[in-house]
Amino acid sequence: MYSLVSAPVLGFDLTRLTGGSATAEVLLRGLRLSAPDLEVLAGRLPDEGVRGPLWVEVESAAHRMPSLKGMSKDDPAGSLALVERAPIGSVDALLTCIRYDVMAWTWTGSGRDATQTETAASATALICDAAVASYLREVLDADTRRRLGAGWVAAMRKLPTGAPIDLGPHHYTVSALLDRLRSLRTTDLSRLVASAEDARRNAGGWSPAVHSASWAAYLSDRVRTAAAAQMLLVQAVDTAAIPLADRAGGVWNMLSGAVQALVVRDLLDTSTAHRLLAPVVAALGPAWLG
Repeated sequence: MYSLVSAPVLGFDLTRLTGGSATAEVLLRGLRLSAPDLEVLAGRLPDEGVRGPLWVEVESAAHRMPSLKGMSKDDPAGSLALVERAPIGSVDALLTCIRYDVMAWTWTGSGRDATQTETAASATALICDAAVASYLREVLDADTRRRLGAGWVAAMRKLPTGAPIDLGPHHYTVSALLDRLRSLRTTDLSRLVASAEDARRNAGGWSPAVHSASWAAYLSDRVRTAAAAQMLLVQAVDTAAIPLADRAGGVWNMLSGAVQALVVRDLLDTSTAHRLLAPVVAALGPAWLG
């Protein structure tokens, strides 16, 4: 369910979770790791005597996450709240994405024969600890979260800042949109919501356009670039304090589609680019588009 190719789906869940921005930050840092960083991360991984009980808590907490299985026809308001908040994916899906997508470069071999070094496996485990601590923020107690994330926090103090986030050949345009969102005003938000509602009513062609943009990212080897842009979007939406109901109601999909299009703008046909970018231009004006 979660993968770097389908980062817009992961982003949709993260933008609706209390700890979503923090999870996005862990993934962004994970996407910029290099081989020398692995030893630092591995050295901060607690032993199994410490981690074992914490992951028992993680397993229990994962079952307390909002789920569409809790919907009831007798409680329409409660069902609507679940639709707005319930993740599409799961903790297991997040862990799979980290192990086999974010950290794909640390594996050798293929299929069942694929292996990681002990250092790479330990570094990956530390990233997983930090990611679940924030992903499950709403249902994990504060002490468990702190202990799960402690090794990651300590490692970040030891690591260099890391390479700048590369947003590809259209870096400045993607950054301009994210900056525009971070400084969103009340009137801007109203226009965004109205534009998203209009886009939802006239949704024809939107899904194929997003698929085309995602396929273009895959073919051009910009999957990690596009995923990083989506994680930055999660944080920008949070900074803008866009209400949860609006994120779930169409604003995220509209913005996510625009970001995906911008990353591969040079590879899209005019109609596809227009379909994904026009609603955001209508809401925020064209100045950021460059």
